[in-house]
Amino acid sequence: MATDLHELLRSLRVWDPQVTSLPAFDPGTAPATPLELFTTWFADVVAAGQTEPHTMSLATADAEGRPDVRTVMLHGADADGWAFASHSHSRKGGHLSARPYAALGFYWPVLGRQVRVRGPVNAAPSEEGQADLHARSTGALAAALTGRQSEVLGSAAELARASEDAWERAQREPGVPVPSWTLYRLLPDEVEFFQGDERRRHVRVNYRRMDAGWAQELLWP
Repeated sequence: MATDLHELLRSLRVWDPQVTSLPAFDPGTAPATPLELFTTWFADVVAAGQTEPHTMSLATADAEGRPDVRTVMLHGADADGWAFASHSHSRKGGHLSARPYAALGFYWPVLGRQVRVRGPVNAAPSEEGQADLHARSTGALAAALTGRQSEVLGSAAELARASEDAWERAQREPGVPVPSWTLYRLLPDEVEFFQGDERRRHVRVNYRRMDAGWAQELLWP
């Protein structure tokens, strides 16, 4: 029997109280910078048991302005920006070369929270990208050594052979450089924090970068 997608969608709940807690959020207590609030919220969702809270949606656009989105991992966030990594020759790398501006989206359903970040993106110096790669697991290095990200794959067997070779090299040469591996940093122009409310009176606090610092504003839900 075929699945009825619409019926399945109608059967689902948003923020089931058995798995989601919706804490109160007073925007008057928001700190002066978005990084401070992001760090606090991130620690909160980790403590609340959110699965893979460091994954995020990354939206880019190609040279013609056509958007694309995928899920990547946050590698860090500090005064220099929110960091993620990829091959410079990947699809996202090509997009960022043509249009160095992107948006990030975090969704943490365990507390009904979202964070949206957007701004210009710069590539970190090569030595920082290599240090980031070699601080990760053997599997991450092997995947980077496999390379050819976003290219058309001829067969699963071809991937298996390349992956096996890459794993062997990563174990044999844990410091081997991967020149195309790039650490990107998004320096935000805007950061929005969304706290869900069971009566749909969601709290949205938006930070906008100004010459003198960060301005805060409330947004209608």
